[in-house]
Amino acid sequence: MSRLDPDPYYKKTVTLGQSGRRLELRVAADLFSSFEVDVGTRLLLRTLAGAAPHGLRRVLDLGCGYGPIGLALQALDPGREVHMVDRDALAVAYSRRNADLNGLGGVQVYGSLGYDDCRAGDFDLIVSNVPAKAGPAAIRHFLLDAAHHLRPSGLVAVVVVAALEASVAGVLARPGVEVAHHRSTTSYAVFHYRFTGGRRGPEEPAFGRGVYDRERVSLAHGGIRLAVQTAYGLPEFDSLGYQSGLAVDALLGLGGGPAAGAVVLNPGQGHVPAFLWALRKPSQVRLVDRDLLALRYAQANLVRNGCPPERIVTRHQVGLDGAGVAEADLVVVLPREKEPPEAAAASVRLAASELPPGGRLVVAASSTAVTRCLARLGPAGARVAVRDRRRKKGFSVVVLERAGSR
Repeated sequence: MSRLDPDPYYKKTVTLGQSGRRLELRVAADLFSSFEVDVGTRLLLRTLAGAAPHGLRRVLDLGCGYGPIGLALQALDPGREVHMVDRDALAVAYSRRNADLNGLGGVQVYGSLGYDDCRAGDFDLIVSNVPAKAGPAAIRHFLLDAAHHLRPSGLVAVVVVAALEASVAGVLARPGVEVAHHRSTTSYAVFHYRFTGGRRGPEEPAFGRGVYDRERVSLAHGGIRLAVQTAYGLPEFDSLGYQSGLAVDALLGLGGGPAAGAVVLNPGQGHVPAFLWALRKPSQVRLVDRDLLALRYAQANLVRNGCPPERIVTRHQVGLDGAGVAEADLVVVLPREKEPPEAAAASVRLAASELPPGGRLVVAASSTAVTRCLARLGPAGARVAVRDRRRKKGFSVVVLERAGSR
């Protein structure tokens, strides 16, 4: 996000009192609990303070968001080693900033899809505010696969919305799991538990086991048919939406011939990259997304539809900075539904400014978002010309081209 100054994602700074300290936490508009630190997080922290977790030296905050749980636990005991992970690169960036802002140096913050990318094991404590929309298999994974990452006497502490309380209690009501603490309110439930059956060996990554899988669907558009695996927690799980459909229409209108290289920002389930592959067979496809789940499903769906794995590069980051636009002759930008207007415009400006001669830029979003992006091109607008624009049901796609040839 180095080129996005001032930060277009920033909403406000919230405070969290913990162990006599007042934590100042910068919050992004489209991260969870952007208005204030949510009640469930505060409840979980209170139950942990009551459990006196001072001897728990290595901690994992799973799904850290902008960092309230992991940073509060670090503030409670600065001698801890706290790992904070999230699948969202924006959450990772904000947690890092908040650690620096509060002078908390004992934390490691990085991207991970669930436990799959954790850089350590043998945790004494694993904490999580479990996302309610993750899907039953993923929630079960978060709860039970903690056993593979804990020390034998390690503790797991989670908070869930009240609607999940009964199902979580059912998952934990099994041999080898001991619930040490269970507290409920009208809105949330907290569980502390341990595994009593001895330490478990390493498991296959959850992504490879299909933990996030929703359903396999067949997509047809413009005479092309694809088979894709969709995921819980990502849009367009059963059909091609207007945004993606217009992007594919624009790609169809570009004509044939292989692309030397392509970049797709925010590929979602991977529908647009898979159609792009079917149409253009790029020598390299760069997938850029802040969501690790989207990156992995987009990559898998490209491979499922014939793209050789060695032609795919993934970048887990916010925006296009450093994503190799200058080496691509085709860039597709698909702004997220709730992305701040200036963030979407910054990605389009960067693409337009770095696009090589003869390169083309496809932008598909709501009509309002596309109009704003074009209006905010600034000097980069002089480098490109509009070659096509289409509209449908409140959405638009525009094709920009840089004059000249390589």
